[in-house]
Amino acid sequence: MTINALMLSASREGNTPYLQHALPLIAPLTQRAKKWVFIPYAGVSLSYDDYLHRVAEALTPLTLDLRSIHNYDDAKTAIRDAEGIIVGGGNTFMLLSKLYQYDLLGLIRESVLEGKPYIGWSAGANITGQSIRTTNDMPIIAPPAFEALGLLPFQINPHYINQVQSGHNGETRAQRLKEFTCVDPAMPVIGIQEGSALWRQDNKLTLLGDKEAYLFCGAQQEMPIPPGSDLSHMLTPQK
Repeated sequence: MTINALMLSASREGNTPYLQHALPLIAPLTQRAKKWVFIPYAGVSLSYDDYLHRVAEALTPLTLDLRSIHNYDDAKTAIRDAEGIIVGGGNTFMLLSKLYQYDLLGLIRESVLEGKPYIGWSAGANITGQSIRTTNDMPIIAPPAFEALGLLPFQINPHYINQVQSGHNGETRAQRLKEFTCVDPAMPVIGIQEGSALWRQDNKLTLLGDKEAYLFCGAQQEMPIPPGSDLSHMLTPQK
């Protein structure tokens, strides 16, 4: 395998401009790959053209040839012709539904396994796990299945935060993820905070950024993962 995949928690960190914080993290994946296809399917409340413009403008310093998959007559050709794949955030259920509709999951996975770099944030990061069962999004549409790309042998929870709002009686993110581990105690979940990312390079997995991530698995609940940690052991499927 020659996987080179970057899973960003979010498109923004705090009040920074769109994708600005991510540019230093994205840059290493663009050293050789210059022709990229953008997948905007997670965007629901804005047009695909507007989404492409927003991303292209933010990535201008990297001088990429970025085209959206919706501008191709054949989506599979877009994936095959590109040197890299970028998947934007939005609604994870809509994104996965479209990938199933156009029969792209297998092709994207195969392309990444063969060395085509992959960059995704939010929903685009969520689909790199085993399934989308730990997304934060509302199921506004029902995909044929929850199974995702499986580039990682565990689950991701982007935008992780466990802030308790005074006067709010809903469950925290940690409580929601505990519900998942009660149902599937053998499947790990890594919650990544905004501003951080997971970077998989073949059999090496690293937590990027200056914020902790958190591990949920069985009896292990919200176990801190220090910034910069080598998480390569997480690439071995749990038994």
